[in-house]
Amino acid sequence: MAKLIILRGNSGSGKTTVAKALQQKFGANTMLLSQDMIRREILKVKDGVGTPACSLLIHMLKYGRKNCEIVILEGILDSEYYRELFECAMEEYGVNIYAYYYDLPFEETLRRHETKPNCNEFGERDMRRWWKEKDFIGSIPEKILTKERGLDETVDMIYDTVSSS
Repeated sequence: MAKLIILRGNSGSGKTTVAKALQQKFGANTMLLSQDMIRREILKVKDGVGTPACSLLIHMLKYGRKNCEIVILEGILDSEYYRELFECAMEEYGVNIYAYYYDLPFEETLRRHETKPNCNEFGERDMRRWWKEKDFIGSIPEKILTKERGLDETVDMIYDTVSSS
Protein backbone atom coordinates (compact mmCIF):
# COMPACT_ATOMS: atom_id res chain seq x y z
CA MET A 1 0.00 0.00 0.00
CA ALA A 2 1.33 3.43 -0.96
CA LYS A 3 2.16 5.94 1.76
CA LEU A 4 1.55 9.67 1.50
CA ILE A 5 3.74 12.28 3.17
CA ILE A 6 2.29 15.80 3.31
CA LEU A 7 4.58 18.76 4.07
CA ARG A 8 2.79 22.10 4.55
CA GLY A 9 3.52 25.54 5.91
CA ASN A 10 4.03 29.14 4.96
CA SER A 11 6.37 30.28 2.21
CA GLY A 12 10.01 29.94 3.23
CA SER A 13 9.44 27.19 5.80
CA GLY A 14 11.70 24.57 4.21
CA LYS A 15 9.08 22.24 2.72
CA THR A 16 10.67 21.83 -0.69
CA THR A 17 14.14 21.24 0.72
CA VAL A 18 12.86 18.51 3.06
CA ALA A 19 10.69 16.97 0.32
CA LYS A 20 13.62 16.70 -2.10
CA ALA A 21 15.86 15.20 0.60
CA LEU A 22 13.14 12.66 1.48
CA GLN A 23 12.68 11.70 -2.17
CA GLN A 24 16.43 11.14 -2.42
CA LYS A 25 16.49 9.09 0.79
CA PHE A 26 13.50 6.90 -0.09
CA GLY A 27 14.91 6.40 -3.58
CA ALA A 28 13.25 4.67 -6.49
CA ASN A 29 9.47 4.65 -6.78
CA THR A 30 9.08 7.85 -4.75
CA MET A 31 6.91 10.52 -6.38
CA LEU A 32 7.31 14.19 -5.40
CA LEU A 33 4.38 16.54 -6.01
CA SER A 34 5.38 20.16 -5.54
CA GLN A 35 2.45 22.59 -5.42
CA ASP A 36 4.65 25.45 -6.67
CA MET A 37 5.93 23.44 -9.63
CA ILE A 38 2.46 22.30 -10.65
CA ARG A 39 0.66 25.59 -10.06
CA ARG A 40 3.26 28.12 -11.17
CA GLU A 41 5.35 26.28 -13.76
CA ILE A 42 3.15 23.57 -15.28
CA LEU A 43 -0.24 25.32 -15.19
CA LYS A 44 0.75 28.99 -14.67
CA VAL A 45 -2.35 29.67 -12.56
CA LYS A 46 -3.02 31.72 -9.45
CA ASP A 47 -3.83 30.16 -6.11
CA GLY A 48 -7.27 30.49 -4.58
CA VAL A 49 -10.62 28.76 -4.28
CA GLY A 50 -11.22 26.73 -7.44
CA THR A 51 -7.59 26.73 -8.59
CA PRO A 52 -7.02 24.21 -11.43
CA ALA A 53 -3.93 23.05 -9.54
CA CYS A 54 -6.19 21.25 -7.06
CA SER A 55 -7.77 18.96 -9.66
CA LEU A 56 -4.40 18.12 -11.23
CA LEU A 57 -2.94 17.34 -7.81
CA ILE A 58 -5.93 15.04 -7.13
CA HIS A 59 -5.24 13.11 -10.34
CA MET A 60 -1.58 12.86 -9.47
CA LEU A 61 -2.33 11.65 -5.92
CA LYS A 62 -4.48 8.88 -7.38
CA TYR A 63 -1.77 7.96 -9.88
CA GLY A 64 0.81 7.87 -7.11
CA ARG A 65 -1.28 5.57 -4.93
CA LYS A 66 -1.56 3.05 -7.76
CA ASN A 67 2.02 3.27 -9.04
CA CYS A 68 4.40 4.37 -6.28
CA GLU A 69 5.45 3.22 -2.85
CA ILE A 70 5.87 6.73 -1.45
CA VAL A 71 4.15 9.95 -2.55
CA ILE A 72 5.37 13.26 -1.14
CA LEU A 73 3.01 16.24 -1.45
CA GLU A 74 4.52 19.58 -0.50
CA GLY A 75 3.42 23.18 -0.64
CA ILE A 76 1.66 25.95 1.19
CA LEU A 77 -1.54 24.08 0.30
CA ASP A 78 -3.99 26.48 1.93
CA SER A 79 -6.48 24.36 3.92
CA GLU A 80 -9.46 26.17 2.38
CA TYR A 81 -8.30 26.17 -1.25
CA TYR A 82 -7.23 22.52 -1.19
CA ARG A 83 -9.99 20.99 0.95
CA GLU A 84 -11.03 18.69 -1.92
CA LEU A 85 -7.42 17.49 -2.28
CA PHE A 86 -7.24 16.56 1.40
CA GLU A 87 -10.57 14.74 1.20
CA CYS A 88 -9.24 12.77 -1.76
CA ALA A 89 -6.03 11.99 0.15
CA MET A 90 -8.05 10.51 3.02
CA GLU A 91 -10.12 8.38 0.63
CA GLU A 92 -7.11 7.16 -1.34
CA TYR A 93 -4.50 6.67 1.40
CA GLY A 94 -6.55 6.17 4.58
CA VAL A 95 -4.29 5.59 7.58
CA ASN A 96 -1.16 5.74 5.40
CA ILE A 97 -0.92 9.54 5.59
CA TYR A 98 1.97 11.20 7.41
CA ALA A 99 1.23 14.92 7.57
CA TYR A 100 3.55 17.65 8.86
CA TYR A 101 3.00 21.36 9.28
CA TYR A 102 5.78 23.94 9.68
CA ASP A 103 4.70 26.24 12.49
CA LEU A 104 7.44 28.87 12.30
CA PRO A 105 7.54 32.55 13.22
CA PHE A 106 7.27 34.89 10.23
CA GLU A 107 10.79 36.20 10.86
CA GLU A 108 12.19 32.65 10.56
CA THR A 109 10.47 32.05 7.21
CA LEU A 110 11.84 35.37 5.96
CA ARG A 111 15.36 34.43 7.10
CA ARG A 112 15.09 31.03 5.38
CA HIS A 113 13.70 32.60 2.21
CA GLU A 114 16.76 34.86 1.96
CA THR A 115 18.99 31.75 1.64
CA LYS A 116 17.06 30.35 -1.36
CA PRO A 117 18.19 30.67 -4.99
CA ASN A 118 14.86 32.33 -5.92
CA CYS A 119 14.97 34.88 -3.07
CA ASN A 120 14.81 37.77 -5.55
CA GLU A 121 11.56 36.56 -7.18
CA PHE A 122 9.50 37.83 -4.24
CA GLY A 123 10.14 39.38 -0.86
CA GLU A 124 8.87 40.32 2.56
CA ARG A 125 5.80 42.22 1.34
CA ASP A 126 4.55 39.22 -0.67
CA MET A 127 5.32 36.79 2.13
CA ARG A 128 3.36 38.93 4.61
CA ARG A 129 0.40 39.03 2.21
CA TRP A 130 0.43 35.22 1.81
CA TRP A 131 1.00 34.53 5.53
CA LYS A 132 -1.58 32.36 7.31
CA GLU A 133 -1.12 31.64 10.99
CA LYS A 134 -1.63 27.98 12.00
CA ASP A 135 -3.48 26.95 8.82
CA PHE A 136 -4.04 23.35 9.94
CA ILE A 137 -5.98 20.92 7.73
CA GLY A 138 -8.19 19.77 10.59
CA SER A 139 -9.46 16.56 8.99
CA ILE A 140 -5.93 15.10 8.79
CA PRO A 141 -3.80 15.23 11.95
CA GLU A 142 -0.53 17.09 11.33
CA LYS A 143 2.64 16.81 13.37
CA ILE A 144 4.16 20.21 14.07
CA LEU A 145 7.66 21.07 12.82
CA THR A 146 9.41 23.97 14.57
CA LYS A 147 12.52 26.02 13.87
CA GLU A 148 14.47 24.05 16.50
CA ARG A 149 14.56 20.95 14.28
CA GLY A 150 17.20 21.10 11.53
CA LEU A 151 17.02 19.69 8.02
CA ASP A 152 18.79 16.38 8.64
CA GLU A 153 16.93 15.77 11.89
CA THR A 154 13.58 16.47 10.18
CA VAL A 155 14.36 14.21 7.22
CA ASP A 156 15.55 11.37 9.47
CA MET A 157 12.52 11.67 11.76
CA ILE A 158 10.02 11.54 8.88
CA TYR A 159 11.91 8.77 7.10
CA ASP A 160 12.08 6.64 10.25
CA THR A 161 8.39 7.18 11.04
CA VAL A 162 7.21 6.29 7.54
CA SER A 163 9.64 3.37 7.11
CA SER A 164 8.74 1.72 10.41
CA SER A 165 4.98 1.67 9.84
